[in-house]
Amino acid sequence: MWLAEQHAPLQRQVALKIIKTGMCDADLLQRFLSERQSLAIMSHPAIAKVFDAGATPDGQPYFVMEYVPGLPITTYCNRHRLKIRERLQLFIKVCEGVQHAHQKAIIHRDLKPANILVDEIDGQPAPRIIDFGLAKNVAPQLAEETMFTQAGCFVGTPGFMSPEQVDSSSGDVDTRTDVYSLGAVLYALLTDHLPFDAEDWKKKPLHELLRHLREDDPLPPSTRVSSHSEGLKGIAEARGTQPQQLVTQLHGDLDWITMKALERDRSRRYGTPSELATDVERYLHSQPVTARPASKAYRMRKYIGRHRVAVAVTASLILLLAGFAVAQAIQLRRVTRERDRADRVTDFMTGMFQVSDPSESRGNTVTAREILDRSANQISQSLEKDPELRASMMGVMGTVYRNLGLYPQAQSLLRPAVDIKRAALGRKIRKL
Repeated sequence: MWLAEQHAPLQRQVALKIIKTGMCDADLLQRFLSERQSLAIMSHPAIAKVFDAGATPDGQPYFVMEYVPGLPITTYCNRHRLKIRERLQLFIKVCEGVQHAHQKAIIHRDLKPANILVDEIDGQPAPRIIDFGLAKNVAPQLAEETMFTQAGCFVGTPGFMSPEQVDSSSGDVDTRTDVYSLGAVLYALLTDHLPFDAEDWKKKPLHELLRHLREDDPLPPSTRVSSHSEGLKGIAEARGTQPQQLVTQLHGDLDWITMKALERDRSRRYGTPSELATDVERYLHSQPVTARPASKAYRMRKYIGRHRVAVAVTASLILLLAGFAVAQAIQLRRVTRERDRADRVTDFMTGMFQVSDPSESRGNTVTAREILDRSANQISQSLEKDPELRASMMGVMGTVYRNLGLYPQAQSLLRPAVDIKRAALGRKIRKL
């Protein structure tokens, strides 16, 4: 790859890729032409563009592509101290680019940080996937085309290669090979480590390497960073956080997402880069991720994470009304003839808890205003047979509205409450 200057029709710096003289064997030429064709049919912001192609006067094929003056994605993230959330947002863009390639029937097969360069456009980081030299076209081959991956050989970069890339007996590779490599890139973005130490690949014979990939699982990201206590501080600083906070942030959903992408059995991985990106987006929006078994407690934690304000208001309101209801129940149960009144308080509180249940909300989300409005309606429906208790509860609700600055709603509750109490007081005076 060479840095060149284009003069017409535009003047700009470009990247020129050309096969060196004397190195053009049949396999290399086929790989070169395949890369050129792959880039030519793709058009995505996260994939470097091809501007021109041809051959030199002496017959050397070449192509001219977009010059990306960027850094490998891991280097860029560390140099700019991007937080975990910012790294994940950048990673999603990479997944979208790889998904586009797959839609064009192109498998990259060599995804790694060095082939994902990050430049800045209008001050925002923008990834560019380059080097489709090992790409494989999974569309039907033309009669004159030959496959350049030979049986018993493997292509790719140690540390980012999927098990099926290394083990020719596992069958042909498919798009899930790139999902595995994306998982390895994600692992590096989160931890500054690879799932498996690439140096071990150089030391082990092929059969041992195959056994390692078939039988061993990498450590989850949170375990990997916590097990390197001597380097944890630097890893955390590069992500703008503290060591323990980093371990806590990685533990849980990010562990599950990364390990699902790195499954040895490709049938258990994400099926596409898009599925992987969607789960990362779910994590960023505090939604349950598909990689993790969804228990009721887990879903509730995610719900609370998405609706912190509404849940806080709900909790405060429930505590306030619960305290009032408990006091009323204690007082009312002292009088046998009014036991049914305590039951009405219990029915009202049950309705309150249903309002706070996300499954009872009108839409996919629940707001503090919705909770208050439905609670006010609950008073009218549950306590209409007990005006005095209804007036007291309306007074409590009106006070909550007033404290939140919702004065018209407060007035609509407090005035009827006063009228009810006046009427009740008048009845008691007449009885006297």
